[in-house]
Amino acid sequence: MLDFTGQVVLVTGAGSGIGAAVAEGFGRHGAQVVVHYGHNRDGAEKVAATIQEAGGQASVVSADLARPAAAARLVHEVVSRHGRLDVLVNNAGDLLGRMPVTEMSDEQFTRVMDLNMTSVFAACREAVPVMQRQGAGAVVNLTSVAARTGGAGGSVAYATAKGAVSTFTRGLAKEVARTGIRVNAIAPGIIVTPFHERNTPDEQMAAMVSGIPMGRSGTPDECVGTVLFLADPAMSGYVTGQVIEINGGQLTP
Repeated sequence: MLDFTGQVVLVTGAGSGIGAAVAEGFGRHGAQVVVHYGHNRDGAEKVAATIQEAGGQASVVSADLARPAAAARLVHEVVSRHGRLDVLVNNAGDLLGRMPVTEMSDEQFTRVMDLNMTSVFAACREAVPVMQRQGAGAVVNLTSVAARTGGAGGSVAYATAKGAVSTFTRGLAKEVARTGIRVNAIAPGIIVTPFHERNTPDEQMAAMVSGIPMGRSGTPDECVGTVLFLADPAMSGYVTGQVIEINGGQLTP
């Protein structure tokens, strides 16, 4: 039933992990996918090539979303290039290293917040008027199980930022609901991606996985269906302001 033919979809942080899987998922269902990357150009180009080789449409754009003004410029560039924006997936984010609060500088805290939260705010601020003019649109934000648990060791700033993304999702959904725009989020748990390869030691990963009822970590592909569901009005036209947990039972509402 999923069909995004004729729709322009921007997926941020789509060079690897969940973002890459989501971008390829939209590509399989007819979307014109804009694959964003911050530093992983090779990964983004590979994702775009995979979409194109399967008969889909994809292009690549770059922006450093840890810089507050970059997200708005990114959305503006996409709209200038394609004339519209139907779905915005705010996936870009990172821990930027595990660190106790007592050792974190103002600059480090601000960078984590800017990448994970300010970029979401700025992208939505730019995208919402475009979608309002179109009369419809969907935003899917990526938050985290850390938004509700406070995160594992050394991730307080990241968890704080993701908590803000969850709250922002609910608030913006109410603000724009009457204009044809739906705003939702997914909250992945322990998903095997380069995020954890960069930031999570093996022993810490094993400890986290041991508390998951399903007995294993998740995969990026296991997040894709929920994002596509939330983006498609035929599937979720009366769903807005929701944060859907994808965590193998690690945490339930």
